[in-house]
Amino acid sequence: MKSSTPLLAQDVPQNIMPRAPLTRLDEAEIDLRLFVPVTDAPQVEVIEAGDKHVEGTNGVELKLRVRNFQVGQHVFPAGSKAKKIPMIGAAAKTAETEPHLPDHLPLRLIPKTMTDDLDEPLPEADDENQATTVFSPDNRRVFCDTSYPWGTVGRVDTPVGIASGVMVGPRHLLTAAHVIYWKRDGSTAWVRFRPAYFNGSTPFGEAWGVQVYYKYQVRGPMIDEIEGRYDYAVVVLDRRVGDLTGWMGSRAYTDEWDGKPYWSHIGYPGHTTGSNRPTYQAGIALDGMDWQDDSHESMAHRGDVWPSQSGGPFFGWWAGEKGPRVVAVQSSRNARENNASGGLEMVHLITEAMADCP
Repeated sequence: MKSSTPLLAQDVPQNIMPRAPLTRLDEAEIDLRLFVPVTDAPQVEVIEAGDKHVEGTNGVELKLRVRNFQVGQHVFPAGSKAKKIPMIGAAAKTAETEPHLPDHLPLRLIPKTMTDDLDEPLPEADDENQATTVFSPDNRRVFCDTSYPWGTVGRVDTPVGIASGVMVGPRHLLTAAHVIYWKRDGSTAWVRFRPAYFNGSTPFGEAWGVQVYYKYQVRGPMIDEIEGRYDYAVVVLDRRVGDLTGWMGSRAYTDEWDGKPYWSHIGYPGHTTGSNRPTYQAGIALDGMDWQDDSHESMAHRGDVWPSQSGGPFFGWWAGEKGPRVVAVQSSRNARENNASGGLEMVHLITEAMADCP
């Protein structure tokens, strides 16, 4: 029988069995998108495909020549449609969505650390005059791992900046609402997602947003009390990248879990890795705001976060289940505490996006 109580993060390796891949997936088809200004019909040719400038096994560099490049002109990716999903409070019929572990990926409970050839530490940021929310000692660690579930999380880029996000469906990306660029006409600007991004490498390719689902249009950089309860968005991507990476499930947070170190977090911090490498921290406790309903609430925590970790998942494991579930995403910070955003409304948003855009 499945338990309704999450496993303490320290107990996960003793209660969940790792798994080797069940099948092999040696290759897959991906599309690469470039946005280039041209004077008329594009004149493009592949002039080189080789490995002389590539580090890594079986890598290839593709070099294209655009003969009618228009000098001095900007072009930008197209934006996305946006759909607001009404608030439902406690009336939602579904309080969870299921995780997916692909047969071709191993299940690993703790991510692999970097190999020595990748470990090139960046200089420490000067935080003297900043309201830091890294609570000494810094318990994050940089990792490089494409197994499940670590490859479900990746770097999110928008005109607002760099953030983090996690796959919660075959083409469904969960991130923070405040990293979306909301246009006045009701649409959004472009969203780019690269799962398991590491130092410029994209082991699962990239995907672009085509539709954004939201409860509340949260606009940074300051996030007020209301916005903090709904600071999440689901971005429907242009391809089913989740078939390659797998995805995490989700579950509605309850204050019954307050104060217990059940949760782990992944994100791309800007100050220590330049948002180029993911970090992982386990054993984080969340504390839902007592005056807010479980269906839509922000949770205080003392995990170590910094800008660009926004949208990164807080997730936990349950005994007898095949994968982790997201309960919140990183939202905001101040000098005293950090805040995540989640609840039943977040799960409802995921289910609506998956139903509309399978």
